[in-house]
Amino acid sequence: MAGALTAGDPDAPASEGAGAIILARHGEPALSRKVTLSAAGYRTFWASYEVLGILPGQTPPPALRGLVEAAGAVVCSTRLRSIESAAALAGDRDVVQHAELIEAPLPPPPLPGWIRLSPKIWGFLARFWWWFFNHHEGQETRGGAEARADAAADLLIDYAARGEDVVVLAHGFFNYMIGRALKRRGWQLTASEGYKYWSTRRFERL
Repeated sequence: MAGALTAGDPDAPASEGAGAIILARHGEPALSRKVTLSAAGYRTFWASYEVLGILPGQTPPPALRGLVEAAGAVVCSTRLRSIESAAALAGDRDVVQHAELIEAPLPPPPLPGWIRLSPKIWGFLARFWWWFFNHHEGQETRGGAEARADAAADLLIDYAARGEDVVVLAHGFFNYMIGRALKRRGWQLTASEGYKYWSTRRFERL
């Protein structure tokens, strides 16, 4: 089911008794990173990463499964790796998909073709160039992604205002951006497992 963002007032406090917002990263994708690539090769790699699901046979952490079972709402992005991660956790319960939760783009910097690096290093360089130098190759800019993260934070606050926790199965860096937006709205990070696959970061309005 596809959902649409609802704009909220960034300065409005969450209702009394609001639930927590739990940002979780998807499971390990079904794409090997044991390769070295040129900038062009990384561009192709990232395009494949964006459409593939998660590596089969994974078992989500029991703690995360418990959070999903106890949540009032479970949402995910429209990327397959996010959808499959949510499905692995949610079972038969409804999961709402929001396109606005997809990952921010990772266009590689224009380095010479003879430079070959691992996807992990390319990802770091691409994010650095995108964040600090607005290198976007016609894709979403940092400013555009920050506006989207603000809107996503308002959406999640609306879910939490119903009085129950909301679990979000989405993406590492965009979850970080949502977390920044939540903090600007007075929400506090109360627990963090970092940004590894299946990890969670919990935000509450104390």
